[in-house]
Amino acid sequence: MPRMALMGFELEYSLIGSGDPVVLIHAGVCADWFKPLLSERVLTDSFLVLSYHRVGYGRSSRLEGSVSIADQANHCSLLMRQLGIGRAHIVGHSSSANMALQLALDLPNMVHSLALLEPALYQGVPSASGAARAFVKQASELYQAGDKAGAVDVFMRGVCGPNYRTVLDSVLPGAFDQAVDDADAFFQQELRALREWSFGLEDAKRITQPALDVIGEESQNVSVIWRERQEVLLAWLPNVEPLVLPKTTHLLQLQNPGGMAEGLAAFFARHALS
Repeated sequence: MPRMALMGFELEYSLIGSGDPVVLIHAGVCADWFKPLLSERVLTDSFLVLSYHRVGYGRSSRLEGSVSIADQANHCSLLMRQLGIGRAHIVGHSSSANMALQLALDLPNMVHSLALLEPALYQGVPSASGAARAFVKQASELYQAGDKAGAVDVFMRGVCGPNYRTVLDSVLPGAFDQAVDDADAFFQQELRALREWSFGLEDAKRITQPALDVIGEESQNVSVIWRERQEVLLAWLPNVEPLVLPKTTHLLQLQNPGGMAEGLAAFFARHALS
């Protein structure tokens, strides 16, 4: 993957396909969450798909100090501008769905539509501060003790369920080891940024672009928090529609890349830039 020099840092990225631009912002922990979608021709035959590694992941630059959700949104906008993409469909998964929402708030003219794949919302979500988040504390304690592999494993089990590793190793060989290498970015910067990020009803009312709110069919079997988060966005966003992705947990496109690609492509076609 080539690297783009921006304002004091570099992001590695790929551009595939042609058509209306689609920007994929990957979730935390695994840098290549969206890799399965890049092989789905229903997307790449009709859309120009930009995928990149955020700071701290893969071969993109490591940054010292805090990196906020707003910073991440700004990094995305800088890369888009440098590549000549002025407006696009923005896709965010988990923590990066928060970044997509922030981008829509900060630079609405750059966001034509939003696809929000199980965002990491906290406000208005009953389970966000309860037992459903206990695994985050456990994972953070393991990281602080120097057990990066254990920290990644506990976090992924809490988010995706106990069988996540079978899927991850099958679909993205080497992704777990890469996640351990990138653990500093996630545990030192990203979790803190998520805790500090604020997004409520009044913020949601400002986002008028078409939005697709995606949840895995089996995600609520892992944690009720995913259903609660979808209910919040369906109630808050002015122009939103739901999509339940069959036979998936939070792993989503790793388990059902074809279904995800078809759902996204149909949504983008209904809300074409042109």
